[in-house]
Amino acid sequence: MTQATSSSQKVLVFDFGAQYGQLIARRVRDLNVYSEIVPCDITPMSSRMAPSAIILSGGPASVNAEDAPRVDPAIYELGVPV
Repeated sequence: MTQATSSSQKVLVFDFGAQYGQLIARRVRDLNVYSEIVPCDITPMSSRMAPSAIILSGGPASVNAEDAPRVDPAIYELGVPV
């Protein structure tokens, strides 16, 4: 990745309550790519959307739990790597 390419990229780290969300975002920044931690319930209509990629940070709740946090399904239709 060139410096010019990486500086124009934006990675969103979806925060599900994982203790490593900040570390994940930092590691992405270490690669000279802008990263931002956003709440897991953000919608694609948010002004912050326009990522090059999305990272789901995980969290303490089981994904099988009825009340587990979910991502807006439209997020997966943005056409970016998850």
